[in-house]
Amino acid sequence: MKSVLYVGCPSAERGAAEAVFSSASLSVVWADTAAAAIGELQKHDLPVLLDLSRGAAALQIARDLRSQWPGLLLFAVADNRRPDLTTEAVLTGVADVFARPPAARRLANAIERELQGDARVQPRPAESAAEMLYSHSSSMRDVMVLISRAAAMRAGVMVRGEDGTGRQVVARAIHAAQSDGAAFVCVDCRRFDGDGLEVELFGAIAGARPTRIDSNMGHGFEQISRHSRLYDAIGGTLYLQNVTEASTRVQARLSRLLRDREAVLRETGATIGFDVRPMAGVEPGIDAAVQEGRVREELFRRLSVIRIDMPSLRNRREDIPALANYFLRGICRARGVPPKTLSRPALSLIAALPWRGNAAELRTMLDALVTGLAGGKGIGLDDVLSHVRLDGGLATLTEGGTLRQARARFEREYIGHVLEQQRGRISEAAKILGIQRTNLYRKLRSLRVDRRVAR
Repeated sequence: MKSVLYVGCPSAERGAAEAVFSSASLSVVWADTAAAAIGELQKHDLPVLLDLSRGAAALQIARDLRSQWPGLLLFAVADNRRPDLTTEAVLTGVADVFARPPAARRLANAIERELQGDARVQPRPAESAAEMLYSHSSSMRDVMVLISRAAAMRAGVMVRGEDGTGRQVVARAIHAAQSDGAAFVCVDCRRFDGDGLEVELFGAIAGARPTRIDSNMGHGFEQISRHSRLYDAIGGTLYLQNVTEASTRVQARLSRLLRDREAVLRETGATIGFDVRPMAGVEPGIDAAVQEGRVREELFRRLSVIRIDMPSLRNRREDIPALANYFLRGICRARGVPPKTLSRPALSLIAALPWRGNAAELRTMLDALVTGLAGGKGIGLDDVLSHVRLDGGLATLTEGGTLRQARARFEREYIGHVLEQQRGRISEAAKILGIQRTNLYRKLRSLRVDRRVAR
């Protein structure tokens, strides 16, 4: 059984934490102070889980431990009241930050992943899905509650959100919670022309002569082939992307199949049960597509018994530091290069960018960063600036000038944008920006931000 040194866990939470960790074959060694943690580390080489509920004191413990053991494997548990501490924890060299309460299986997977070094062995899809669901923000914590509820049911699930928000990740997480090894079949309706989608799903177009004629063939049921994606999904999950691109005929056939829960097997003519959990990943405009008739209302109802709205990355900025760190470490492992760290200015800039392509765009940018850097461990502000365009409605680099001037222009635009969003509420804007209220006032003066929106 592997062990982890848990530093700073509130005593009231220890019993429950120990029971959960034990279920993942993890034993826990407790420590309340830096001195106690150092004493344990002098006796045993253990990964450390640091509770951020102690605020600045927890961060100081991280720095103290890191100064004595530079290669220490260090993780943290987020404090939901202080999302800014996640950024600070990442900057101290924490490998990953877990939502509260920490999931023991995810922690065990993370320890194994980090101890592998180059980690060329990829995590299983179910593990990968769970690990990418960073839920430090309140909006993502709401999503996690819905995922838990959906996992306990077999009803249809519709995950709505912009591209890159992790719709399929959520679907896989729900599937993994109750799949017991069953198939997760993903079909992108946009990839097929003509009758291609119908053949992919059902094995043949409607009305095609079955391979075997049987006088007892079920009447009224849809026919599917053994060589179809629908047959592959029996007992598991069918996940549809871009369902608005499916033809009216395909949508009608899917609706009947999901209604009847039975089908006729083309090869034998026998009636078989169709136990499949349907899920769909859709754009925010899906309701308009239903009203316009591009999506059949009956199919929509069967796919959307449970609805989960995925927030855009720009609306869950508290998750960006930990998510960026997770992506960065994974990219470095995959490319066989030493782990790289983001400087404070670089991480602040990344957390402030609009990310129109959401998490997918963030990962692509970090991949380009790692690929483009010749060497060195740190990633600075100028490295990030060379790989992004600050023209997402917040700032632009077309004016030229020095790096200092470019950064000042960005800060001016972004602070003004946040103030406008918060209707001039300085305290709320300071929380989003991750700075103290007094520092925000100082920046307003030095950057000459229009304070008419502030009150």
